[in-house]
Amino acid sequence: MLQQTAPAPAPSSAPAARDWNTQARNRKARLERAAPLARGKVVKSADAAALLEAILETGDRVCLEGNNQKQADFLAKVLAGLDPARVNGLHMVQSVLALPEHLDVFESGVASRLDFSFSGPQGARLARLVSGGQIAIGAIHTYLELFSRYFVDLTPRVSLVCAQAADRNGNLYTGPNTEDTPVIVEATAFKRGIVIAQVNELVDTLPRVDIPADWVDFVIASPKPHYIEPLFTRDPAQISDIQVLMAMMAIKGIYAPYEVNRLNHGIGFDTAAIELILPTYAESLGLKGKICRHWALNPHPALIPAIEAGFVQSVHSFGSELGMEAYIRARPDVFFTGPDGSMRSNRAMCQAAGHYACDLFIGSTLQIDLAGNSSTATLGRIAGFGGAPNMGADARGRRHASPTWLKAGREARAGRNLVPRGQKLVVQMVETYREHMQPAFVETLDAFALAESAGMDLPPVMIYGEDVTHILTEEGIANLLLCRTDEEREQAIRGVAGYTPVGLGRDRRAVENLRDRGIILRPEDLGIDKRSATRDLLAARSIKDLVRASGGLYDPPKRFRNW
Repeated sequence: MLQQTAPAPAPSSAPAARDWNTQARNRKARLERAAPLARGKVVKSADAAALLEAILETGDRVCLEGNNQKQADFLAKVLAGLDPARVNGLHMVQSVLALPEHLDVFESGVASRLDFSFSGPQGARLARLVSGGQIAIGAIHTYLELFSRYFVDLTPRVSLVCAQAADRNGNLYTGPNTEDTPVIVEATAFKRGIVIAQVNELVDTLPRVDIPADWVDFVIASPKPHYIEPLFTRDPAQISDIQVLMAMMAIKGIYAPYEVNRLNHGIGFDTAAIELILPTYAESLGLKGKICRHWALNPHPALIPAIEAGFVQSVHSFGSELGMEAYIRARPDVFFTGPDGSMRSNRAMCQAAGHYACDLFIGSTLQIDLAGNSSTATLGRIAGFGGAPNMGADARGRRHASPTWLKAGREARAGRNLVPRGQKLVVQMVETYREHMQPAFVETLDAFALAESAGMDLPPVMIYGEDVTHILTEEGIANLLLCRTDEEREQAIRGVAGYTPVGLGRDRRAVENLRDRGIILRPEDLGIDKRSATRDLLAARSIKDLVRASGGLYDPPKRFRNW
């Protein structure tokens, strides 16, 4: 007889159904706690602290909008003043630490963990708080990296942003300084977080809607307009003859031979000098229409003469610049503007443009080592990077070609059996000595000692040497694309390091050989007479000259007026 198998016993109970709406229910509870403080979406500024205490929960991940320029300063002050017995353990995620309140939240005990991109004027204080154990740093990000993580594993639970104006439904108008607001709000709103916006004014009708009301939970008219830093204004009166010489070398030794048309400039007098000699020196070389046509750049006032001279076709911006509003409105063919005439900036999109669409980044740094690694992080100061590592990196995912990209790629791979590909130009432009006679060239970056003292997993290198294609100093240009060994690379760097200890340690015969091969180019090798490198080449030699060049449209901040 065949034996029959008994049927398996039925499970004693079905598995519990999973709750898929915990975030939505938590959001509803927070909004209910805050509801008595609001009329619709509008909350009085006097009730801002009560609102935050009603909304925030211990351990929340909070994004406080702080950009290079636009600051949610009222909300920052309110947050820093909360009672840590009621709100604590916050994990702050934000682009820039610019205001004292951005670190006050850690000293008070309201916040304990930080992910950020740039600390600027708060760098020294940040280093002290980290070494004292009052701040745990998750990571120092680039802007694009941090924005990306907002949509992956650093999604804010509560975001505090700022805008120019709101209507009573909660629609926001950001004006020219849109900056980080869209990426912050979208990441938060679509993961059932809470968005609170401080605005300069409440109006019945907005010039345009930059952030729809459906994405915003509360708006607060702050007691005074949010702070905006004129970060990108450089007074031409402070540009030196040496900086003019370096600008001439940049144009004739890099921009012209590589046909650079899509580019990003860092902040500084060095790059301002390049912008200001485009209508004079570059024009004399017959380069109009051949270089510097498309920019990923804030609306630098120093760019006005080049725009007026017809060099510049388009500018997309990370943020705006105080005093440039009327000029931008009058030049819609150049800038990205809305129907109201004001500019629409966007840091995330402009960072992406700088990474993928630009053929050249040129900026400065505080230290460069013998491999070409550079950093702005020095002992006792955790400055962060901002967007420089994305601007100053070869985009490995890029697939579209341009003459600049192809030429750089050919030079980097010449004589080697490698798959053809292009390469981005990444130029570090520095004088050999910085302020207080600190050498820009060092054997070892301070970043390594800083990493050890702060317990970082990696030294805070801003731009890795493997991405740097050229180093430009008052001594000349070192074309690192043409170097074939680490020894050649080191001697090329020493060859433009001047009278710094690094420069004095050069092998003179090796440096002369590199010069013979065109890897090192001195001004005279480029046909540049140093005697012609004077401020007379500048298309504007003062802020007042920039106002004249704009036809009176540029309205500089008061601190830049000396007439």
